[in-house]
Amino acid sequence: MEVRPHRIIKRKITKEIKVGQVSVGGESPISVQSMTNTLTTDIKGTINQIHLLEEAGADIVRVSCPDSDSTKALKKIVKEVRVPVVADIHFHYKRAIEAAEMGASCLRINPGNIGTKERILEVVKAAKNNNCSIRIGVNAGSLDKNLLEKYKEPCPDALVESAQHNIKLLEDNEFFNFKISVKSSDIFLTVKAYKQLSNICNYPLHLGVTEAGGLFTGSIKSSIGIGQLLMEGIGDTIRVSLSSDPVDEVKAGYEILKSLGIRSRGVNIISCPSCARQAFPVIETVKLLEEKLAHIKKPINISIIGCVVNGPGEAAQTEIGLTGGGQDSNLLYLSGIPHSKVPSSEIINRVVKLVEEKIKDKI
Repeated sequence: MEVRPHRIIKRKITKEIKVGQVSVGGESPISVQSMTNTLTTDIKGTINQIHLLEEAGADIVRVSCPDSDSTKALKKIVKEVRVPVVADIHFHYKRAIEAAEMGASCLRINPGNIGTKERILEVVKAAKNNNCSIRIGVNAGSLDKNLLEKYKEPCPDALVESAQHNIKLLEDNEFFNFKISVKSSDIFLTVKAYKQLSNICNYPLHLGVTEAGGLFTGSIKSSIGIGQLLMEGIGDTIRVSLSSDPVDEVKAGYEILKSLGIRSRGVNIISCPSCARQAFPVIETVKLLEEKLAHIKKPINISIIGCVVNGPGEAAQTEIGLTGGGQDSNLLYLSGIPHSKVPSSEIINRVVKLVEEKIKDKI
């Protein structure tokens, strides 16, 4: 019997594909993606940004390829980065062919926008010849006119029908190395479309709430949409789309996975909102700890609770716990067992030291 059966997520096992060296789907870990916002022709700037995303934990990074100069730049970019690079293509089939030939690991396209069957076949041939996967990227903001006329507005049925149409285009050309997304900026529309699609196909799904907004609002919208789908076992790779630094997208993505116990990276701080009972300044303490522990990559759970009401209980569930105590006598716990008392002025240094020691033990 599972220790905590209420936390079990029964993930749907989809077809496994490869995006470069990263497996997507099947029983592979749910990967975290982001996208550069540099000009792809700025080769140095794009490489530097991808390196920052790699450091933050990105598994896959997408770059925009609106013209031939951008696709040519891919050849140099892919040689200087560790993660697989996805080329974002919208309309011109030649850009897709060029990107595959220049070393892209995946093409993000909407086959229906590529044009004739002959052009789709050329793109598929280029993908096959260069061991390149494809993402069918359906978006509520760029649905085919015929679907908008049929459904009057973007809706789950329209997104799923678009996905089915594009799936058939690739399958008819005997290409099966692809994943699918059906995104909208509307959480309800996004969630419903993904659920419908998951019920009728077994290809891996790329989750995201598109154009979610700024760092704060966008992270919340994405957490609701992506989190709900992941809890139901739907999804194989995610991107949190934010009007913010792309590194923030990766951090937010990992926080979603971490919160669901799906995949952990870095320090997970459980902390109280603070109140009049707090024996030390909780908000300032948590903020400083987040900054000073940002370099930690190994997963570890710590609790920072300002008083004894919930402190001991939370400490029992974490590797390192801190509970506020009277007369500047706060109590540190290790694996739920009281360890030592610490004055408020020494909290930061003591907790950071304990975390770093714990991480060394895990290596």
